[in-house]
Amino acid sequence: MDICKIHENTSKCSANTMECFMVLSTQAQKISIATLCGLFGTLCIFENSLVLYLIFSSPSTRRKPSYLFISSLALADILASIIFVCSFVNFHVFNDTDFSKEMFLLQLGGVNTSFSASLSSLLLTALDRYISISRPSEYKLLMTRRRAWIALGVLWLTCATIASLPLLGWNCCTLDSTCSELFPFVDDKYLSSWICFIMVLLGCIVYAYAHVLWRAHQHVAYMEKHQVQVGKQNTRMRMDVMLAKTLVMVLTVLVLCWSPVLILMIYSIFARLSNHLRKVFAFCSTLCLLNSMVNPIIYALRSKELHSSLRMVFSRFRRQPKASEESPEAESTHKSSMMET
Repeated sequence: MDICKIHENTSKCSANTMECFMVLSTQAQKISIATLCGLFGTLCIFENSLVLYLIFSSPSTRRKPSYLFISSLALADILASIIFVCSFVNFHVFNDTDFSKEMFLLQLGGVNTSFSASLSSLLLTALDRYISISRPSEYKLLMTRRRAWIALGVLWLTCATIASLPLLGWNCCTLDSTCSELFPFVDDKYLSSWICFIMVLLGCIVYAYAHVLWRAHQHVAYMEKHQVQVGKQNTRMRMDVMLAKTLVMVLTVLVLCWSPVLILMIYSIFARLSNHLRKVFAFCSTLCLLNSMVNPIIYALRSKELHSSLRMVFSRFRRQPKASEESPEAESTHKSSMMET
């Protein structure tokens, strides 16, 4: 397949090159990818939409900056699942190449923006916990709702700008440079820069969580040493420790889901990828959806406020069928009492 030697300048930007990135060769592989994307994508949209509803339906949660960052994470995961599933299944399963280079880069930019915003929202959540634990007395002064909204605006604008660079001209067709082996029209140097950006975000998150865990360990030791003092300060410490453990679980899932994709991206920059490895990369890409699907489950299980809001929603839905069943009886009873009167 000489036409699939995408490093050659004569074929790297041709229409036939798109077919070389369609690495799923059997019907079983296509059905597997479609099933995984459909399952993970549907659950991701439902769960993250539920998280957004629980946060913004409660006045106590929607006013807190920490839940604003969590809602940004949920929104980014919803957008990522919608754009990723539609474009990924359309390309790899239905083998649709009836779109221009600009349309493909626009879809890729949407996926990169959403996933980058998801990771950046997790970074802001880690920094929020870092400030809450390291400087608890000044937390409300440092982390206000206005600053939280400004941070979210800068976050989304930065992610959208970085993701749109290939569409604006930083691609191998415009620059006549070496194309990536994993993504059509994407320049290898841009892919390297994007990987560096993601690695910096991960490094900052790991540093913030390391400090959070260290302070959480100190809080646990303090509470064990002063068991008699049970007051507001100890309650706050327990909440900080609980939320720190929750975010560590989120980070663990994030690293496990993103490590295979990042490792293959880095490997593709320094060496040629076989067709088998490119198929592995296609399947590993669905792990990003799995990460977006697992995050809301962790929130629901670990956050007491969201958990209590979720129980209230379920109890509300339980009461509605009972009320609808009892309403005809109540109406007939009311009519009979009126007739007797």
